[in-house]
Amino acid sequence: MVMRTQVTFDCADPHSQAAFWAQVFGTVVEDHSALVDRLVAEGRIPAEDRVEVGGRSAFRDVAACADPQGVEPRLFFQRVPEGKLVKNRVHLDIDVEEERKLAEVDRLTGLGARLVATAADRGPIAYVMQDPEGNEFCLH
Repeated sequence: MVMRTQVTFDCADPHSQAAFWAQVFGTVVEDHSALVDRLVAEGRIPAEDRVEVGGRSAFRDVAACADPQGVEPRLFFQRVPEGKLVKNRVHLDIDVEEERKLAEVDRLTGLGARLVATAADRGPIAYVMQDPEGNEFCLH
């Protein structure tokens, strides 16, 4: 039996979140354009549930990014009406080689992340960051 992991994020803008996280992991934003166009043409979803992102049709309220090699988990983003209010109950930990951590903090900050804390209470230094919508993640 093959099991794959998907991590789902509630968010305000699923398409920008998918683009951000695809850049973090070097994965790709999934292209759902053929499916979206077919569902609209068949009347299975209303035309207003389709938006254009990067010149392609996309679902208005969901987006995803995935690793073409199937190593990293699929990340799924769904629009929700409420904003993030408190610290995540689950967060992603990203392993980075020790000598690359500061460069990675700079790269992710340039993509829209924010450094919020550093910690060394469990050994090597970890950088606590937030994605553009405030979801916490750590570089270890």
